[in-house]
Amino acid sequence: MEDLVQLAYAVDTFYFLVMGALVMFMAPGFAMLEAGMVRAKNTSEILTKNVGLFSIACVMYLLIGYNIMYETAGTFLIGPEHTVPDVLGSEGETYYSARSDFFFQVVFVATAMSIISGAVAERIKLWSFLVFAVVMTGFIYPFQGSWSWGGGFLSDAGFVDFAGSGIVHMCGAAAALAGVILLGPRAGKYNPDGSINPIKGSNMPLATLGMFILWFGWFGFNGGSELKLSNIDEANAVAQVFVNTNMAAAGGLIAAMLASKLFFGKADITMALNGALAGLVSITAEPLSGTSVVSMLIGAAGGLIVVGSITLLDRLKIDDPVGAISVHGVCGIWGLMAVLITNADATLVGQLTGLGAILGFTFGASLIVWFVIKMVMGIRISEEEETLGSDMTDIGVEAYPEFIR
Repeated sequence: MEDLVQLAYAVDTFYFLVMGALVMFMAPGFAMLEAGMVRAKNTSEILTKNVGLFSIACVMYLLIGYNIMYETAGTFLIGPEHTVPDVLGSEGETYYSARSDFFFQVVFVATAMSIISGAVAERIKLWSFLVFAVVMTGFIYPFQGSWSWGGGFLSDAGFVDFAGSGIVHMCGAAAALAGVILLGPRAGKYNPDGSINPIKGSNMPLATLGMFILWFGWFGFNGGSELKLSNIDEANAVAQVFVNTNMAAAGGLIAAMLASKLFFGKADITMALNGALAGLVSITAEPLSGTSVVSMLIGAAGGLIVVGSITLLDRLKIDDPVGAISVHGVCGIWGLMAVLITNADATLVGQLTGLGAILGFTFGASLIVWFVIKMVMGIRISEEEETLGSDMTDIGVEAYPEFIR
C-alpha cells in the first residue's frame, strides 16, 4: 500500500511539473505574438520586456508573492518539502511536491504580467515597466489571488475560477488598462477629428506562431489546474479539460473570422488570432463541467465579443496594440459569467463578488503604482524616441538590422 501511495505521489508531482513546463512555454508564445503585432522598430524592446518580466516574476514570487498568496506555504520562501512520513500519514491529502506547486504557480504569475506587456507596447519606458513588474508579481497579483486560490473570502463566497479567467487574465488586463490610460495612445494613432489610423504589426507569421504556442501551452494552464492525475476519475477529468480547451479555442477563432468578414469585409488575421485566444480565456474559468460542444460555443461567444471589444476600445481611444485588454479582460469577464452555464454549484452573487473584487482592487492598485512611477521616473518615452523606435533608443540592438529605413 505504501508503494502505491509513493507511486501516486510521484505521478502527480511529475504531472504537475510537466503542466507547469507547458505553461512556461506560453512565455515565448506571448513574446512571439507581441513581436509580430508591433512595428519592426520596437521588436527587440518587446522581447526584452518579455524575458525581463518572466525572470522578475520568478524572483519576486519566490521571495514574497508565494507566501502572500498561500499562507500555508511556509514561513519563508517556499517552505519545507514534504517528507515520506508526511505523505504516508496525510491519508491522501498531500499528493504532490511543494516545489512542484510553486513551479506551477510561478508561471501563472508570469502569464498575468505578460498580458500587460503587449497593451503598453511601443511607448512605455523599459525600466518603468520592469519596476511595475516587481510590484505586480510580488504584491498585487498574489494578494488578490489569496482571496480565492489561497482560501480567502472569495473562496468562502463560492466564487468559481477553475484556472484563472479572472484571477490571472482579468487581473493582468485590469493592470494593463490602468497603465494604458496613464500612458495615452501611440503617436499618430488618432487624428484630431477622432478618426483612427491603423498601425499594422510587422510580422504576421511570428504572431501566428505565438498564437499556436499559446494554444499549446494552454493545455498545461487548464489541464494542470485539475491538480491530480493518478486515478481514473482524475485522469478522465484532465482529458475532458484538454478537449474542452481545444474546442473553445477553435470556436473562438472561427467566430472571430466570420465576424471580421461580416463587419469589415476581410478575414483579418489579427482578429482570428485574438479570437482563438479569446476562446481560451473564456473557457479557462470552467473547462471541466461543460460538454465539448458547449465549450466550443462559449469560446465562439468569446470570439465574437473580442471583435466587438477591440473595435469599441479603439473608438474610445484606448490604444492597445495587441488587443490584450479585450482578449484577457473583457473575455475574462465573460468567462467568469459563463461558469454559470456549466457549473451548477456556481452562483451569480459569488461570480459577481469575485469579478468586482479582483477587477476593482487590481485596477485601483495598479493605477496608483503606475501614477507613482510616472511621477518618480516617468513612464512614457519621448516623441523623438517613439519615432526612432525603442530598439535603437532603449535596447541598442535592432531586431531586423538588414532592413533599409
